Amino acid sequence: DGHGIRCEDLPILCERHTTSKLSAYEDLQTIKSMGFRGEALASMTYVGHVTVTTITEGQLHGYRVSYRDGVMENDPKPCAAVKGTQVMVENLFYNMVARRKTLENSNDDYPKIVDFISRFAVHHINVNFSCRKHGANRADVHSGSTSSRLDAIRNVYGASVVRDLMEIQVSDENAVDEIFKMDGFISNANYVAKKTTMILFINDRLVDCTSLKRATEFVYSAILPQASKPFIYMSINLPPEHVDVNIHPTKKEVSLLNQERIIEKIKDAIEEKLMNCNNTRIFQTQALNSSALTQSNTRKDMGTEISTPTGDKSQKIPVSQMVRTDPRDPSGRLHTYWQGQSSNLEKKSDLVTVRNIVRSRRNPKDAGDLSSRHELLTEIDSNLHPGLFDIVKNCTYVGVADEVFALIQHNTLLYLVNVVN
Repeated sequence: DGHGIRCEDLPILCERHTTSKLSAYEDLQTIKSMGFRGEALASMTYVGHVTVTTITEGQLHGYRVSYRDGVMENDPKPCAAVKGTQVMVENLFYNMVARRKTLENSNDDYPKIVDFISRFAVHHINVNFSCRKHGANRADVHSGSTSSRLDAIRNVYGASVVRDLMEIQVSDENAVDEIFKMDGFISNANYVAKKTTMILFINDRLVDCTSLKRATEFVYSAILPQASKPFIYMSINLPPEHVDVNIHPTKKEVSLLNQERIIEKIKDAIEEKLMNCNNTRIFQTQALNSSALTQSNTRKDMGTEISTPTGDKSQKIPVSQMVRTDPRDPSGRLHTYWQGQSSNLEKKSDLVTVRNIVRSRRNPKDAGDLSSRHELLTEIDSNLHPGLFDIVKNCTYVGVADEVFALIQHNTLLYLVNVVN
């Protein structure tokens, strides 16, 4: 829904530096736009097929033209069009075999595209953004024009993120010499994520600042658990002459004047905001499954089948290897692991008790003779004839000694049998 491009300007549209924002060298000190060299559109025509459809206000029809290698392929053709300009790039890297092979697996690049568009959708709330993968039925990013920043974050990142966000504003104390102004949203102590999400715009330019990111993570490390990371959105406005945007080839990083002081002020403001909101904590709980509490305790000893969340049945796990998890769950009680054995143990213990009672009644004197192994060995040594050891000492032939030891063992076994019986 822009202003459109005039028909007489279309022949030079995709030439280098046509869309440059620089008219003098001094303009580099006051850059306010995202791009300023005018080479992006020309670069796309060298690696893909570019088609531009545009119409200006007051015209009855629009024009469509194709570009390749920075030049117009044919004359503009009249066509139906909506207000503004539409740029379509097809067959990307058609003439670069090595580069095109890297695009065979789109699963690597598409998440980066979605993340990039999501960050712009959060910042530019007055622009509609939509991103849909080729062949998909629904868009992965779809944000409509809204007047609230929180609504934009909710449309892109979900309501669970917005629930734990706090608004923050920082500016220089001296209003006369105001150097910077920052406003945004940061997550509170209840937000839990595995990866830091930091959206930083400086003068409406999406950039990265390693020092600022490191400082904010240091503040959150004292508030959040070790495995949790914050969500941060910041929009910083500075005088254009205080921002150097020409230090990185992709313009991904910028250099700020008085960067240490600005980062220190933002860090102190975040720390104060977190300390004031750290009065309460919310912990997520999960209710017990009621069906698990009513399960019958008639499982077999051979094992039980454990189902995965996807419905696939895993390998049977023996009951002896299961872990007691809940004493209220019948399957978590100890007697569950003795199923099928308790009756046999009870019968066996009853038989042993009856035998002991009968033995004590028949031989009351010998009822407690087998109380320990030490007493048994002492009794054997005392009842063994001492002449047998003298025979062994005086024996000179190995064969005779073996026979004597066999005789001693035989007599000892006979004695043990008599004692048990």
